[in-house]
Amino acid sequence: MTNFSRRRFIAQAGATAALAIVPRHVLGGPRFVPPSEKVNVALVGAGGQGRTNLRSLFRLDDVQVIAVADPIEQYSLEAFYYKGEGGRKPTRVEIEKQYAEKTAGFRCAEYADFREMLDKEKAIDAVLCATPDHLHAYVSVRAMQAGKHVFCEKPLTHNVWEARKVADVAKATGVATQMGNIGHSTEGIRQTVEWLAAGAIGTVREVHAWVGANRWNKTLTGKPTDEVAMPAGVNWDLWIGPREMRPYHPAYTPVTWRDFWAFGSGALGDFGCHDMDAACWGLDLHAPTAIEALPAGNMDAEIAPHGGIVYYDFPARGDKPPVRLTWYDGGLKPACPPEIPEGGSLPGRGVLFVGEKGKLLCEGAGGPPRLLPYERTRDYQKPAATIPRSNGHHRDWIDACKGGPAASANFEYGARLTEITLLGVLSLRTQKKILWDADQLKARNFPEADAIIKESYRAGWEIA
Repeated sequence: MTNFSRRRFIAQAGATAALAIVPRHVLGGPRFVPPSEKVNVALVGAGGQGRTNLRSLFRLDDVQVIAVADPIEQYSLEAFYYKGEGGRKPTRVEIEKQYAEKTAGFRCAEYADFREMLDKEKAIDAVLCATPDHLHAYVSVRAMQAGKHVFCEKPLTHNVWEARKVADVAKATGVATQMGNIGHSTEGIRQTVEWLAAGAIGTVREVHAWVGANRWNKTLTGKPTDEVAMPAGVNWDLWIGPREMRPYHPAYTPVTWRDFWAFGSGALGDFGCHDMDAACWGLDLHAPTAIEALPAGNMDAEIAPHGGIVYYDFPARGDKPPVRLTWYDGGLKPACPPEIPEGGSLPGRGVLFVGEKGKLLCEGAGGPPRLLPYERTRDYQKPAATIPRSNGHHRDWIDACKGGPAASANFEYGARLTEITLLGVLSLRTQKKILWDADQLKARNFPEADAIIKESYRAGWEIA
């Protein structure tokens, strides 16, 4: 070696060694995550809730949304609390704008059919499903069977059989899963579960959960019958998916599909997995033995009522006694407890636990617990934390995708909570008290319920 070449070799070797020990954030900026450590997510369902989930993913530096699928190209959400625009086109534009600053020339793939997307976009690691309810199970099962991690909005499925099927596929495939009941990741719900376990109100035999939500379609009765031209950019066949074909109508989409039994499951299906979560988790509730629903107003075979009350009877669990959980929606709620000061009232949405030593109240979707009377909360010696805390609902799922602990609202738990919710819907739809045989997946007193427990599927949309 000449002296020059020797010096150059030593200098280059030193520079290489320095690169090996420099932290990677120095090389790529303070929030740099190498592509090899990013989770590539595809969004299926680009409506208001899909967009809400998308913006939560934007806050995670090790996530990149690389594809979006929705059978509708573009539509307005201004009439709803979401505001703005939904559909695959404006969502793709938003995604590309989000990542353009970090990745020059970034492009997000756009599809009408999520199945085509799964076939073509081999870089997808995970799928976030925010479609209408009737497609949740089909999308989730197809994605899991393709080896993708899955986050699915609540309720996890549209019927009880699907809940069991999705849980089975999740277990068999071993992918990371999370249901979108975001209140499950709050500090409040963990405190509620811990306080109940510590005996803050003693043995609980009675729970009430309520939400003020009611129907979107206030005056419509039954299936719409007038003919409406279908807007451009709508693939109605894909939107209908597994359901029997019917003509397009703006009463169905966006958002208002929740009112129709074919696609949604009313206010109970919308909020049950949020507001019965604390009771399901805190009291270790599994399958009820009896469910009886009382609708507010007339019932219809096509569309959910404006409100109602549902009674769930759960059997004893080990040394825990039987529990009755009562659900209210449409503005109905339980009587205000006498422990609330005169002039006070229950919140518009909440959960009330009645124990032998007192009452515990929390607001819906994981709100913090309060003992009644309220001054008891101030004096209560809070128990030590026993439940692992969440780093965020989407963060926990992404960590699970990368090999971390399972997210706490994974599909095993999500399917259990969904089944409870949908059994109330079953009683509403049949207008029968259901005596439930969880082992056989049957209504013991009403075999006609089989057609709702497992719905029929349009050819080509079966779940296998």
